[in-house]
This record gives sequence, structure tokens and C-alpha cells, in this order.
Amino acid sequence: MIGSKDARSAFASGLDRPAPGLDLWLLASAGVLLFLGLTSLRSLDLAVSGGFFAKQVVFALVGVGVMAVVARVPHDRLQRVAPALYLVNLLALVSVLVVGSERKGATRWIDLGPLQFQPSELGKLLVIVTLAAFFATRTERARDFKVFLGSLLHVAPIVVLVLLQPHLAGAISIVVIWLALAVAFGTPWRFVVGSVLAVVALLGLAWVTPGVMPDYMRSRIEGKLNPDTQANAYQQDRAKIAIGVGGVVGAGFGRGEQKAARFVPEQENDFVFTVIGEEGGLIGAGLTLAAFGFFFFRVWMVGWRSSDPFSRLCANGVLAVLGFHTVVNLGMNVGLLPVAGLWLPFMSSGGTALWMCMASVGLLLGSR
Repeated sequence: MIGSKDARSAFASGLDRPAPGLDLWLLASAGVLLFLGLTSLRSLDLAVSGGFFAKQVVFALVGVGVMAVVARVPHDRLQRVAPALYLVNLLALVSVLVVGSERKGATRWIDLGPLQFQPSELGKLLVIVTLAAFFATRTERARDFKVFLGSLLHVAPIVVLVLLQPHLAGAISIVVIWLALAVAFGTPWRFVVGSVLAVVALLGLAWVTPGVMPDYMRSRIEGKLNPDTQANAYQQDRAKIAIGVGGVVGAGFGRGEQKAARFVPEQENDFVFTVIGEEGGLIGAGLTLAAFGFFFFRVWMVGWRSSDPFSRLCANGVLAVLGFHTVVNLGMNVGLLPVAGLWLPFMSSGGTALWMCMASVGLLLGSR
């Protein structure tokens, strides 16, 4: 859409679209998703007494403050400090490899007393800001191969550091952000397609090379490709059952038997949607999907109405990464995609993920 000279000029000028201002509908839709997540965690607590709801309420209150602070930072200032933010991103990802704690074969968290911080989640938002700043200062050079190569070099160290944790789905999220911003910027399609094919080739090489891809990743993918040997498909089997028994109207709040028996592992996190599916049924699940759809529509509207390239690119990045998380998470909940360890925006338990979502909304609210 913005590959031609006229389109790139329109991208740079912002046309005559009105400034975004305070988008109350965006705030309301994010609030609805947060409410649905808190409700699901409260229902889960009624069965297992995990304290998920109370902790998430605290995280949400902190997240409101994070959102307010980010919303007040002018976007021109964000552009100026982008190099420093990029350095912060690198240092945070290096630190997790040095002092991070290991869980289930991966080193992704830094323990901060009672809290655990996951730098790769902050890294996604920082990549959006720093890469948007990189592109925004080069709006007249969209077809320049050097700019394209520079954008690749911008994200490559981040992707490598996330892969070393290892966190394949997190690394792919960074690639998705780069892809969305490159397309929105007006990068020629031959550059983008060539890079995607190269990434696919590298993933294929990792698949056939012993010891490169972690065993748990390999078993999840093999289970999806060959259902007859699904040694690692228990989570998805139970998730599909939980959603299926909800029927049309669901079992009702707090009455999910699959949830109460803890048949679905990680139900407070990766599989929180199964609580809605079981207790809210098709109606509850449909309303949740509608809430996500409206939220992403408002994110798109912010980008469409933004008057400068940096704000518009940031909106594209937020839309891409949160949309990717939503599609992959829901896909693995219903058995369409392998289990990838990606949380559901605003709904999965965890402070870092929620703060990233709230900060993203703040970034959108500060658009020009």
C-alpha cells in the first residue's frame, strides 16, 4: 500500500487525518479484556486456591501506573532516546543469560525477590519503539537496500539473545514485529519475502541438525505434525475437552469441572481461555473473541489516524505483536497450532506480560 512514491509521501505527511487524541474506546476494550482475565483467574482460585487473582489485581494496578507514565512521554522524546532504549534492551537480555533463573530447561527470568521479571517481554515493546524510530528517520529511503539491511541488523542481536534462552516463540514474535514495521514502512516486497524465506530455511536447518532445537520444541511440533505419536499433546487434549464440554452457554462461573480437577495444566497462563470456554460456553468464548476484535480495531484506528510516521509505526508494531500472541494462543488452545508458550494479552497471569500490554496501550494513547 505504501510502496509507491505517492504512497510513501502520504505515509510521511499523515494525509489530513485527525489526530488520535485520547481513545476512550481503546481504553474501554483493554479494560474489558483485563476484566475477563481477572474473572477467569478468580474462578480458577475458587477451585485451586492458587492466589492468582489477588496477584493479578496488584499487577493490574501497577500496570495502570505504567500505562499512564508511558502515555505522558512525548513521542518525539521517545525517538530521541531510542538508541539508549536499544542499549537497555540488549543489556537486559544479556543479563538474563548471566544471572537469570532456569525453569523447565529455559533461562528467561530474573528473580527480584518475590517477583520474576522476564526481559524478553519488555524487549518486544522496546523493539517496537527503537525500530519505529529507525524507520521514521528514513521515510524517503524506503526502497534503499541499505535501510532494509540496517533494519535486519537492528533486530538480529535481539532475536539471537532470545533464542539463546531458548525461547523460539519469543524470537519469532520479534521477527513478526520487524516484518509488520518493514511492510508498513514500504520496504519492497522482494526484500521482505527473501528474508522470510531465509528465516524458514534457517528453521528447517535447525530442525534437521541434532542438538540445535530443544527437545520440548521438537516434541511439540512432531506431535502436531503426527497426531498418532502425540506424546506431548496432553495439554491440548485436555484444553479441547474443557472448551468442548462448555457447550453453548457453559457450566457457569466457578462451576467448571475440568478446571476444578486441574485437568488442564498452566490454566492460569497459556490456557486461561479454556476457563472461559468451559464456564462461558460458545457465547462466552464468542464475546471474548469479539472483545479482542474490537480492541485490535481500535489499535488499527490509532495507527490510521496518527499524524507522524513514528506513531503510526508504533501502532503497527503493537497490533502485530499482540495480534500474533492472540492468534497463536487461541490456536494452541483449540488444537490448531502447537503449544508455543505465548500468553493471551491482558488475560494470562503474570506481571511482566500484563505490564507490557498496558505499556503498549500507553504508547498508543501518546500517539500524535
